[in-house]
Amino acid sequence: MEPVQPQNGGTRPTAQTAVLPPKKRNLFLCILFSLLTLGIYSVYWFVCMTNETNRLSKFPTAGGGMAILFTIITFGIYYLYWTYMLGKKIGDIEGGSSDGLFYIILNLLGLGFIPMLLAQSRLNRKAV
Repeated sequence: MEPVQPQNGGTRPTAQTAVLPPKKRNLFLCILFSLLTLGIYSVYWFVCMTNETNRLSKFPTAGGGMAILFTIITFGIYYLYWTYMLGKKIGDIEGGSSDGLFYIILNLLGLGFIPMLLAQSRLNRKAV
């Protein structure tokens, strides 16, 4: 049996073709909530950002929950890979250059929250 084609000759939208825009987040509130919840909000933010960049990029990685699990299992090594891929995905989404190496350097200097802030700032430009 052949699939039914729409009368107008077009294709039907599916969950894969309909891409939701990222959620606009206030950077100050992200920092504040992360501090007030002793880092719990930053885990939520990490998961959301991972899922949003995976939806928008042609370089998807593990989903947010799996990325947290891989980070825990590898004692943070996966986080370095995640940071690099975040920079690569953000560059892909904006059509610019990749900041992956810059994000890794910031992480190695102990400034792991800065790449998330920079990426969220760039994602906010794509948000509605």
